[in-house]
Amino acid sequence: MKVNVKNHTMMYPAPAVVASAYDENGNADACTLAFATMCSHHPPAVMIAINTTLKRKTLKSILHSKEFCLAYPSVEHAAEVDYLGIESGYNEDKLAKINFTHQKGEKVNAPIINDFKVSVECKVMHIAEIGSHTQITGEIVNVQADEDVITNNKIDFLKLNPLAYDDITHSYYNTGEKIGDAFKIGLKYKK
Repeated sequence: MKVNVKNHTMMYPAPAVVASAYDENGNADACTLAFATMCSHHPPAVMIAINTTLKRKTLKSILHSKEFCLAYPSVEHAAEVDYLGIESGYNEDKLAKINFTHQKGEKVNAPIINDFKVSVECKVMHIAEIGSHTQITGEIVNVQADEDVITNNKIDFLKLNPLAYDDITHSYYNTGEKIGDAFKIGLKYKK
């Protein structure tokens, strides 16, 4: 039997990602986001949403520069990812605090955080105010990945071991193991 539960924002699994941008003075800002997803194949694009009702320096930086990087952290960086989400860039140079280095992206003027193994460089395509959040769509103009997470010239999900977040219980998770090939395991029902 199904029961009604409290309405809550939810997406399973939800990646824990880190958005980064340079502020108007050229300083790197970064914040952790639970609201991120793919939204277009052509052009390749992602959508992020950052809480507008709280003071988010990274949001201000993205709106100023119209460019950002989105990093996909591995589970090994759970504590750093959590810190980037709970501290304000207005209070602290967060990347310096956790000893993370960064460099300018190849195709955008936004910081790539070197300690994360996969980063996508994005140019802002669209901005919308959605309730408590500012939703930003970014066209992916470049993808960078460490060699140790690449198999056959593609990012290997298991090697990356991405960090997942549950917004209901406010918990981080390891995503687990491969169980099948997409577009193949369901073919048995097409016969």
